[in-house]
Amino acid sequence: MKKLYFFLPFVLFACKSNTSTVSNTSSKSDFKPAEISYKVKETEVSDFLKYLSSDELEGRETGTKGIEKAAEFLEDFLKKNNVKPYFKTYRDTLTNFKSPAFNIVGVIEGTDPVLKKEFVVLSAHYDHIGLEKKKQDDIINNGANDDASGVTAVAQMAKYFSETKSNKRSILIVFFAGEEKGLLGSKSLVQKLKAQDFNLYAQLNIEMIGVPMKRDYLAYITGFDKSNMAEKINQYTGKNTIGFLPKEAEYKLFYRSDNYSFYEAFKKPCQSISTFDFENFEFYHHVSDEFKVMDIPHITAFVQEFLPAVTQITDTPTQEITMK
Repeated sequence: MKKLYFFLPFVLFACKSNTSTVSNTSSKSDFKPAEISYKVKETEVSDFLKYLSSDELEGRETGTKGIEKAAEFLEDFLKKNNVKPYFKTYRDTLTNFKSPAFNIVGVIEGTDPVLKKEFVVLSAHYDHIGLEKKKQDDIINNGANDDASGVTAVAQMAKYFSETKSNKRSILIVFFAGEEKGLLGSKSLVQKLKAQDFNLYAQLNIEMIGVPMKRDYLAYITGFDKSNMAEKINQYTGKNTIGFLPKEAEYKLFYRSDNYSFYEAFKKPCQSISTFDFENFEFYHHVSDEFKVMDIPHITAFVQEFLPAVTQITDTPTQEITMK
């Protein structure tokens, strides 16, 4: 997550004295959530996240050999799971970075002849902040929570849709580089998509979901009041999946991740989903943000709970998620 470190120490202190939240209740209707028989496997979540946050990748800073290895890993994953490249290859070269850097972009074509012309974007950033410059025992910022956890969730969703072919709309799978450098990957990509008259319906960007919150909802959404996405996700899951986190609004997190680049370009529902609430994780942009402190059962359950919602987002006859 970009630039959060400028105010995080204050937030962590303030949160100890102000932990109030307002929960968004599930939509009360006769709507029946989609029944998903597919099961997300903890072992696959664990193996994927363990490698992406390993020392071998040296903190995945954009433009380094470490993120190059991460890019190869993500390409191999998409290819193995029959997710096709959106461009000629999976690599989308950034136009706004001094050295070669790539978003990794795949596409899962929709099954409906009309709805497949509309796109749902599932995304997360795979870059992080690399190596510490000061001398200390551990100098690798592994970025397990930020944002290897989000990449893991999106990868598992891609695997699900590739196997089940349950999406009527097309899905763009995006792993961004350059987020930590100023949302560069998403800023670069949206310009190319705009030039193609890309028909965007909505974007779900997954950001820091490595540990659970102690709240009565699973996750929060940035820009809660900007659309009805939270309400519709809760309706689609039949659970209190998304709630309102006051700290998110106070610190304007909507503008601090790759969803904002898409919102700015398309003015469509483009929001980030997170379980980092300023109280449950003390290693933001820290060398201790490692695999060993990630909650694998939580990440697995997060993906499992979102599958009915994302399926409905791709399948509804009309665009039910709208800006307010």
